[in-house]
Order: sequence, then structure tokens, then C-alpha cells
Amino acid sequence: MVFNSITFLVFSVIFFPLYFLTKGRSRLWLILLASYVFYGWWDWRFLSLIMISTFMDFNFGKLIGATEDQRRRKMYLIFSMIMNLGFLCFFKYFNFFIDSFVSMMHVIGLQPSVSSLQIILPIGISFYTFQSLSYTIDIYRREIPVEHNMLKFAAFIALFPQLVAGPIVRARDLLPQMNEDKPFSWDNINSGLGRVLWGFFKKVAVADSLAPFVDQIWADPGKFSSSHLTIGVIFYSFQIYCDFSGYSDIAIGLARMMGYRFVENFRTPYFSQSFSEFWTRWHISLSSWLRDYLYIPLGGNRHGKLSTYKNNMLTMLIGGLWHGANLAFVFWGFLHGLYLIVQRITTPVWRRFVKLVHMPSVLNSAICMLTVYLLTVFAWIYFRSGSLGHHSFSTANQIIKGIVSFNDFNWDSVFNKYQILKGALLLTILLGVEVTNLRFSLNNIQLYKPALRITMFACLLWLIALFGTFSSNAFIYFQF
Repeated sequence: MVFNSITFLVFSVIFFPLYFLTKGRSRLWLILLASYVFYGWWDWRFLSLIMISTFMDFNFGKLIGATEDQRRRKMYLIFSMIMNLGFLCFFKYFNFFIDSFVSMMHVIGLQPSVSSLQIILPIGISFYTFQSLSYTIDIYRREIPVEHNMLKFAAFIALFPQLVAGPIVRARDLLPQMNEDKPFSWDNINSGLGRVLWGFFKKVAVADSLAPFVDQIWADPGKFSSSHLTIGVIFYSFQIYCDFSGYSDIAIGLARMMGYRFVENFRTPYFSQSFSEFWTRWHISLSSWLRDYLYIPLGGNRHGKLSTYKNNMLTMLIGGLWHGANLAFVFWGFLHGLYLIVQRITTPVWRRFVKLVHMPSVLNSAICMLTVYLLTVFAWIYFRSGSLGHHSFSTANQIIKGIVSFNDFNWDSVFNKYQILKGALLLTILLGVEVTNLRFSLNNIQLYKPALRITMFACLLWLIALFGTFSSNAFIYFQF
């Protein structure tokens, strides 16, 4: 079930009244059953994976918490990791590893007869696997108590707003909130509804309006001029941002209406002035997960520069592989790992230069922001191409060559001008709201100014109705 569908609207109309009419175990059962319906609407067969993962990690958590024997604790944790990562690797990476093995054999002159399986990727498996893993790891680290209520733990894992595409909500943040019933609150409803409407605007108005132009570019980049290709990659950078952050906004808003507080997943990432800042603003729940459960355990920045560079690169490579079983995603991760390493090397030199020439802080910020954005867009070319299978690198390279060739790099050569102007208008609205929100926290203001709240809601509904694409387009991150 997708948020931007009539089915979900009907689901919400039924769920929320029942949610506030129930209490205690009845409410937990409602959350669990409704979340399973929400997920099973796509393919009920894969509900078994969530149930198995929930049952096993609940019991592994109890086993880890019940013993002080360090060897047993580590053994139970390893079993949990094998189970979770085993499911993830089989469904997401089995064919990738098989195809890579066959390619390596071809390089050395062998022709193995190995065929790929037709494996369907369970939607959301990357998200709920990391969420469940963090629970057992945190118990092993003695950072959270063991949860003894199986029903509450199952509801935590399956909670529908974040089940399919995040944010990755950890047990330490959400389980304590589920210890008591959340009462009905107009502040929560107003705040959550505003967030939901903003998320829908980003998804159905902005992202889905940019999508047709972007799809044309990647379908056959050789047909387009440098002007089209440049606009296409810029549009894609905002398409993926609005698509994914729009989903997160809707999820956070729905949870807020229920009385829960989810972690923020995006904070205007394209305003970042460094790549380390970018990863504290983009897909925050994943980047912080990788930091806490991979980068820091590897040693972080505690063992010298070379070790830090290695840990940065390894973390970003795994982050790229998490997104998909394609070398283009791995290369995207490599680029961001390289960016982080180069940033560490060049930052002291740049700061000395800025001080030497007395560069105004505004100009310095603008240069850094533009540099980070352009290099991020360059990496997005490979990321978008990752969904094209074996043609990913050739398509990405063709787009890059087309842009740098400066072929017909002028407005007169551009067709589909309506799509471009519509996209530019929507991006202007988006950036205008985000800049305003940075200064004035619109969410807090609208809670205490009913006239402003009504105006904001009406404007968002009007923009969604005017510019929205109502075709139930799936969110991009469903494929990850």
C-alpha cells in the first residue's frame, strides 16, 4: 500500500478513529494488524519474513539480556546478525553475487553455466532489517533494556508509517514511547497533518512532476542536448530529494498524529557546506545507523588519518551497496567516500586560503555549498543509473559526456519547455518554503496561529490539486 493512493486514504479513515478508541493491548493489536494489512497489501507472502525476524530478534534479545556470559552474549548476537543479514543478502544480493562471480570467471577465460534466480525483493526489507538489528546490538552493548512484551515489540517493528521506507526508527527512541497510550491531541493532529500535506506536496507535486522529464533523459541520453541533460540531472537531484524526504515527512506526520515522535530524516541537505555536514542532513537515520554500528566500531577517527580514510571509504561503500545490488550504487558510495577523504585533506588548506585573502563569509559559504551540491549531483548520475542493470555505467558515462560536450547549450535548443518551467516554478516554491522555515520554524508558528494554519493548509491543498500527479507512483526508495 502506498501513501499516495485512494486505498491508503480509506485505510487512514478507518484506522485513526479506531486507534483513539482503543487502549492498552487492544491498541497494540490494532497497530500490529493494521500494519500487517498495510504491508501485506503489496504481497501478503512476505509478511512471514517480518514475523520470523520479529520472533527471532525478540527472543535473541531476551537471551542476550538473560546471561552475563560474554561468549554466549556474543554468540546470540552473531546468530541474530546471521539471520537478519542472511535474509537481506539472499533476497537483495544473491543474483548480484552470482552475476559478479560469472563475470570474474569470464575474465579468466572460464564459461561457468550458472543462471540467476527470479527472486522478488521484499519491499522495505533493508529498513526493517536494520531497525531490528539495532535492537539486539543495543541490548548486547547494554544501552537499552530487554523488551519482554512480545506484542509491543512486534508493533514496534511493524509500525506502518516507517515500515516500508523509513525513517529507521531505533528501539531506544520508539519503544519507550509505546509504554503508555498516547491521548488524542489537537496539537499533534495539526502538526502531523501539516507535515503530511507538505510531504504530499513534495511527492505528488514536485517529485512526480519532475519524473517524466528525468525518465526521458535516462531512457535515451543520446537523443538530448547538453542543455537537456544538465536540466535532467539537476531535476533528478530534486526528484529523489522530494520523493524520499516527502515519504519521510508523511511518515513523521502520521506518527505525530498517533502521538509518536520519529527522528528527523532530512534537514535541507542541499544547503550543506561540506560532505560531512551533508551526511548529517541526508537520510539521517541511515547515516547515523552506519556511523554508530559500522564506522565507530571500525575505529572511527581514533587511529590516525589512514585508518580514518579507510573507515570512511568502507562505510560509504557499504552504504552504497545497501541501496542496491548494482556496481553503480557501490561506485556512488565510493564517490562519497572519496569526497569525505578529500574534504579532510583539503579543508585546512582552504581555511588558510580564506583567511589569507579575507574572503567574506557569505562568499565562502556560497562556494562551499555550490561545490558540495555539484559534486553530489555528479554522484547522483551513477545512482540513478543503478536501476538500469547492466547498462548503468554506460548510461551514466553517456550523460556525463553529453553534458561536458556543450552541445547546443542554449535555451533555444530546449524542447519540453512547459515541463521545465513547471519544474522550475515548483522548485522555487520548495526552496522558498525551506529557506523561510530555516528562519521561522513554520510548524511551531502555525500551531499557535490558527489563521496561518488554515492558510498554509489551504495553500498546500491548492498546490497539490493544481500541480499533483495522481497516478499512485511508487516512492523511489521502495526499491531499496
